[in-house]
Amino acid sequence: MEYLFDETLISTEIQDLLPSNLKLRPLAKDDFDKGIFSCLEQLSIIGDVSQQKFVERFEELKKAYGYYIIVIEDLDQEKIVGLGTLFVEMKFLRNFGKAGHIEDIVVHVSQRRMNLGKRIIEQLIHLGKELGCYKIILNCNEKNIPFYEKCGLTLKDVQMTLYNEVRKEDLGVENFAPPKTDQ
Repeated sequence: MEYLFDETLISTEIQDLLPSNLKLRPLAKDDFDKGIFSCLEQLSIIGDVSQQKFVERFEELKKAYGYYIIVIEDLDQEKIVGLGTLFVEMKFLRNFGKAGHIEDIVVHVSQRRMNLGKRIIEQLIHLGKELGCYKIILNCNEKNIPFYEKCGLTLKDVQMTLYNEVRKEDLGVENFAPPKTDQ
């Protein structure tokens, strides 16, 4: 199986906290048919995704520095039931330091309330430490702040966002509406 990154970076201590039928591992090149998009569509618009596009993106991520996507697979069902991403940003600041950005945390609705989200966050924080990140950043909705605080993160600063004009044809979806802003 071809993984996005070296599986030895996965914490055995965190894996041991999961039920025996769940495996925490890097994203694999053959995960297309394992339900990854049924998880991701619970976060946002997916668009037109084919296996070829998935493999092309996987290969781009593998060649680029700093992308660490982890999944939790239900081995009994051979389905992905949760995932998250750590992106490592190379900086000039802090003596050429690295900052980790956590993104796209999701647990399939059928698997919630089992601490899987917490395990994903713990693993991504573990990866950040192993990779030498001096800080880990995560942006979230206000309603999710208590969950992330339980995972050891603290509220700091404010996020600013600008959504560029995107044509629905570019996303491969019907009835696209950009996210609403507060103003």
